Amino acid sequence: MSDPYASRAPVHEQVIEGFGTVRVLPLDARADAAVIHRWVSEDRAVFWGMNGLTEQQVAEVYAHMATLDTHHAFLVVREGAPVALLQTYEPEADRVSECYEVRPGDIGVHLLLAPAGPGGGQPGWTARLVTVIAGYVLLGLDRRRVVVDPDVRNEKAVTRFLELGFARGPVVVLPEIDLPDVYLPEKKAQLAFLDREILFPG
Repeated sequence: MSDPYASRAPVHEQVIEGFGTVRVLPLDARADAAVIHRWVSEDRAVFWGMNGLTEQQVAEVYAHMATLDTHHAFLVVREGAPVALLQTYEPEADRVSECYEVRPGDIGVHLLLAPAGPGGGQPGWTARLVTVIAGYVLLGLDRRRVVVDPDVRNEKAVTRFLELGFARGPVVVLPEIDLPDVYLPEKKAQLAFLDREILFPG
């Protein structure tokens, strides 16, 4: 089967034995809108905050994000199949900075996994995928620490991050933001942090 993403240049690529080739691609707001819209419209993705948006609206959100220097979106592809939506952001340029003391070298991450497909749901599948993503964020971008801020009601995501080695931080209330292209309601979040040395000692 041909790889529909083969012509797109990755920002990061890694081969993991027994898992395959994982590529992190800059998100194409138009070309990837159908895939992302399908994921964010599912009940399980309610905490992503895009339930109810049309495919066109999803495309517009990510087209706006592509104009920013501080927030970036990526499609993570494994063996030619999309498996995750990755968003990175500079914490000092995000509402999370109002809720914790940002350190030099911090980078924020939002991660939405695709519905489990072939190979998905198997023990270690998510951990191997996150290891690749962490390699890009911490080593490729030369950052010292990852911060995540899942909704406290999203117990599955909170548990997943803690199992992957993240340290639990405080529970905070992220303020609402109302911009021309995006509205982010107030959110009660569980902060969690992952130092580079945990995954990549030395």
